[in-house]
Amino acid sequence: MTDLVIGADGKARCPWGSSTDYLAYHDTEWGQPLHGDDHLFERMTLEAFQSGLSWLTILRKRENFRAAFDHFKIKKIAAYDAGDVARLMADVGIVRNRQKVDAAIANARAALELSGGLSKLLWSYAPPPRPHRPRGSAQVPAITPESTAMAKDLKKRGFRFVGPTTAYALMQATGMVDDHLAGCHVPPH
Repeated sequence: MTDLVIGADGKARCPWGSSTDYLAYHDTEWGQPLHGDDHLFERMTLEAFQSGLSWLTILRKRENFRAAFDHFKIKKIAAYDAGDVARLMADVGIVRNRQKVDAAIANARAALELSGGLSKLLWSYAPPPRPHRPRGSAQVPAITPESTAMAKDLKKRGFRFVGPTTAYALMQATGMVDDHLAGCHVPPH
């Protein structure tokens, strides 16, 4: 038994990726390997902002987030000051949560301290590829030993708002794991 949904275009998709709002994200981004410090920092930051909210809320505001956070350039965000925090807290186009804004700035500063870069650190926690994709949503975990270890290491390095569940969502979104369901039309990477 599988949870796949057949879209209007006749393609089988993971159940969450079948709505109009999620279609392009599911088909072209989610689960695709992503590298580069700034690119991964963007995804990490957005996953942190998503905590407690629907991913759809973040996805719909993503362009506003990109503009507000200087396209997630780590060096620029690490230099943010109280004026930038005030600007972000006044920006109705993003999620205005002071703890999450502060965490994004702290995380940029922590990322600058990494000797090998953020991409190298995060990808070091990617597990070996599974022999098969999950057959149904019940086989997709919320956390794994790898995401728990990643979150613990990030916390030790001064990162905030990246617990084991957020770390696993980051791993899914950036292709460190392939949690598209078996039979989904998106090809394995």
